[in-house]
Amino acid sequence: MWRLLYETAARSAEVLRLDVEDLDMANRRAKVKRKGGAVDVIVWQTGTARLLPRLLKGRTAGPVFLTDRKARVQLAPGDLDPASGKARLSYRRAEEMFGQATGGLTLHQLRHSALTHAAEAGANTSTLLAFSGHTSVASLARYARVSPEALQAWQQDRDPARRR
Repeated sequence: MWRLLYETAARSAEVLRLDVEDLDMANRRAKVKRKGGAVDVIVWQTGTARLLPRLLKGRTAGPVFLTDRKARVQLAPGDLDPASGKARLSYRRAEEMFGQATGGLTLHQLRHSALTHAAEAGANTSTLLAFSGHTSVASLARYARVSPEALQAWQQDRDPARRR
């Protein structure tokens, strides 16, 4: 899940709502429901493409990300894996697991890092908007803070004296 979150810069709630049927494994993408209800597509890279089949273990239906045990309370059928009875992973549990594995980082910080790294790699505003699912440049601005080192490298690449 963490690899998918970083490679797509998707909101964790969007990824946690994914069902196996939403995945287009051959094209490395999935339909997600964005904040505000818009349906959009997220696209991932090789790391996620290699890990997802191992995670799914042949499952063809149900939530992509599951808890490690069967549900103890009755849940909506869409929140259960039909084969194992395991429940959809909750945001609270995903955040807790990520924090334990990273010494206290949050899932949102993972998204922030993905967007910042994309900006530092030269992604333009339109690409960053599509990558993040934001609809406003103003809301995107707080995530795409370029480091002084990345800004310096960008300026050096554009320096006309360097091209001579």
